[in-house]
Amino acid sequence: MSLAEALEQRIAAEGPISLHDYMAASNAEYYASRDPLGKAGDFTTAPEISQMFGELVGASLADVFARAGRPDHAAYAELGPGRGTLASDVLRLMGGIGFEGDVHFVETSPVLRNAQRERHPDATWHKTTDSLPDVPLLIVANEFFDALPVRQWVGDAERKVAFEGGGFRFSPNGTVTRETCPAAEAIAGRLGGHLARHGGVMLVIDYGYAGGEQGDTLQAVRRHTKVGPLAFPGTSDLTTHVDFAALAAAAKRGGAKVTRVITQGTWLETLGLGPRAVALAGRNPDRADDIAAQRKRLASEEGMGTLFKVMAVHHPDWPAPAGLGA
Repeated sequence: MSLAEALEQRIAAEGPISLHDYMAASNAEYYASRDPLGKAGDFTTAPEISQMFGELVGASLADVFARAGRPDHAAYAELGPGRGTLASDVLRLMGGIGFEGDVHFVETSPVLRNAQRERHPDATWHKTTDSLPDVPLLIVANEFFDALPVRQWVGDAERKVAFEGGGFRFSPNGTVTRETCPAAEAIAGRLGGHLARHGGVMLVIDYGYAGGEQGDTLQAVRRHTKVGPLAFPGTSDLTTHVDFAALAAAAKRGGAKVTRVITQGTWLETLGLGPRAVALAGRNPDRADDIAAQRKRLASEEGMGTLFKVMAVHHPDWPAPAGLGA
């Protein structure tokens, strides 16, 4: 039985289900059954675009680790690590300053776990953040929070999903006035508490808004094309824009400090994306045009540079990552 058939039967028995439950079921099925990345998949993330992204993330974490005094037992943790590409680039750079900490991945997809295991056979896998070790953590959450299920309201009524006329429909189908992500806030609060107790830092990199905006940000992507959010349950990637202000508030409640939110393009250029691209092109002149295009895609307004934001959560006594301090 397909997920669409299962959801249709559930709605027939229970009535319309919340958008939260629909999104949770759809993304659980989606990520459990495929590798969604790359040309053969549905979307491409920054680490798959260029090694420069992971190298600069690694440089940021390496700098924080060094300025925090290179604490013993510090470990690297990544939430939703894709194919393990980002971790490879980050750990290669951090290894250059002597970081030899354990590697922890929070991943539920068996398909992606297999891909990660090929590159990081010694990693430890977790289904949730609850089981991460009680040590200082260097955490990266790149395009993780955007896939967590949201709740939406049309006025005072929670938006639900019904099955009518042979297809799924929103009920009520009016203007969305509020959108929240309880799972994202819970995880941010939990990790904020972990960092406050044990030390460490978390980089959050995702598309979203700094705070104050409201409304419907739900979208679906299939084969690199936007589709209707209810058109392909379980076979399209459902995401929403991340509310960084809500994450920050939750992390602060956990006892952590939070940096400002800036655009990905500004952050990467501040960390040295331009010089890195020039150096990489100098060593690979046959790839110079490709490297220039990668830089543009990562940092320009036409690419990911403005829509994607960056924020850090850290222990009160740990330094803020470069480019994110006040």
